[in-house]
Amino acid sequence: MKAATISQLKKELAQLDRDDLLDVCVRMAKFKVESKELLTYLLMRADDEIGYANDLCSELDKHLETPGRIHKKTLRKVVRWMDKSLRYSGDKETELQVRIHFCQRIKEKGIHFGNCRVSINMYATQLKKIDKVIGKVHPDLQFDYSQQLSGL
Repeated sequence: MKAATISQLKKELAQLDRDDLLDVCVRMAKFKVESKELLTYLLMRADDEIGYANDLCSELDKHLETPGRIHKKTLRKVVRWMDKSLRYSGDKETELQVRIHFCQRIKEKGIHFGNCRVSINMYATQLKKIDKVIGKVHPDLQFDYSQQLSGL
């Protein structure tokens, strides 16, 4: 089955009454975990973006608190989780706050990548993403985030 375009789906959803729309959303949430997570964000977290960003940062801390050495598999897992969570929000300031927090924790923890190109590239990619998003936020905030980025 070929998926419909977003505009087609939007037109069809606009035609549904309240109860049918509720049924569609619940059924979609049951079908896939990511849909359930997105609905959770939209219904319960979207109105408090600062709280959401702080919760993501504290979750990052929990993921990176593993005793001993952090392996590249763990870093990959954390980056995938972080990217997925940031995709739900779509807010550039939240993305900057969380990505900068991630890079600061890597630096504070003293994680040495050694000869592991994968981990080095993963960290460099985060810095590139931060730099790219800085240009998309308000000019007053660009300076603050640029200062934080220069510390990394």
